[in-house]
Amino acid sequence: MIFGKKSGWDGEIDVSSFDFLANASEFARLWNEEGEGLTAIIEPRGLAPDPFVFGMAMVDTIRHAAKAYAHAVQIPEEDALARIWEGFEAERDNPTDTPQQIDPDSGEAI
Repeated sequence: MIFGKKSGWDGEIDVSSFDFLANASEFARLWNEEGEGLTAIIEPRGLAPDPFVFGMAMVDTIRHAAKAYAHAVQIPEEDALARIWEGFEAERDNPTDTPQQIDPDSGEAI
């Protein structure tokens, strides 16, 4: 979703009422399509010129995700975090996809 403009996609997270994002820069979006896997759109210029900062952001995101999972599926946050790290390491050790660059004008893989 472009901040403040809902696209109407099923499952879209509407953040248009989150005033605390007014001065924020979006740098990543993630989608999951059953049977198709993950799509991630990354715009690093919205974060920082040093990829190190992206790594820090991903760890922060994982910690926030553990809290969200704990609340959503009623499991201890520590258990959620442990499972997320297990999945992280499994994917890191044996990647299930190959990232592709997307042309920002056409939306096609290049």
